[in-house]
Amino acid sequence: MDTLKNTTNKIGVDVSKKKLDIAFDEHTVITIENKESAFFDLLKRLPYALKDVHFIMEATGGYEKKLARFLLAQSIEVSVVNAKRVRDYAKAMGRLAKNDTIDAVVIRAFANAIDLVRLEEKSDDNYELESLVKRQQQLTKLQSVEKQHLETASGKTVVHSINTVIKLLEKQIISIEKMIVALLENTDSYHKRRKLILGVEGIGERTASTLLIQLPELGKLNNKQISALLGVAPFCNDSGPRKGKKQIWGGRKVVRSSLYMPMLSAIQYNPVIKAFYNRLVARGKIRKVAVIACMRKLLTILNSMLRNNTEWNPKYGI
Repeated sequence: MDTLKNTTNKIGVDVSKKKLDIAFDEHTVITIENKESAFFDLLKRLPYALKDVHFIMEATGGYEKKLARFLLAQSIEVSVVNAKRVRDYAKAMGRLAKNDTIDAVVIRAFANAIDLVRLEEKSDDNYELESLVKRQQQLTKLQSVEKQHLETASGKTVVHSINTVIKLLEKQIISIEKMIVALLENTDSYHKRRKLILGVEGIGERTASTLLIQLPELGKLNNKQISALLGVAPFCNDSGPRKGKKQIWGGRKVVRSSLYMPMLSAIQYNPVIKAFYNRLVARGKIRKVAVIACMRKLLTILNSMLRNNTEWNPKYGI
């Protein structure tokens, strides 16, 4: 993904399941249906040349993907921004009123105030991989819930029912994982990157897949940017003489969560991460804080590996 400086002709889009509110400027907002036939009509109504526009929309539970994919196929610049950041911007500007039309205008104003990250067009395989990883995560979450039910279940019939569902979910999870691995192995843009990531002790197939598919910026941004994007970069909380505790904030929770358990394994078996963790704990760091710091360190190493196309080196200095 490329970071873009401010350009003209930003178009703000407020997305919902059935409709899109589109702000061409401060006063011109149109509403269309959230379907492809309406997108073609939208292009005819644009007051600018296609090469001179940049659409910005919030991440809205996936409802934004249809329009984003369509625009990318037309070689039109697209960015998806964090909804909370847009709302915070609106409050800071004193724009407390909220409806779909206002939101579209606010998104456009927000886009004009920041540097944007442009989405890159993806292949059909990329979209298929995203769908498979998302489904795998959904099934894993369901399996976890069923296992919790099993802990308090009583009665043979109920226990049998829960175990049956757990086994069915496990089969589905394994089946999807095999499909993901097969696609990754046969997709040139992923094959070598996957091999590099799997060369790191503590990282398995599922984590590698999540990183490759849901953190495509890995290897393309600097270490500070990638840490902030994932949500493992500590932010200051100081004011005058008060020195507050640094905290992580925001980021891609799903990807961060997928790294947590592998990180606990890396702390045990990866000599580089283990040594770093032990030094932090010896200096008085809370163990959970030390785990997050290790996660950030491993992420920056992976970022450098993919950027420079180099294999894991057990002698990485930390």
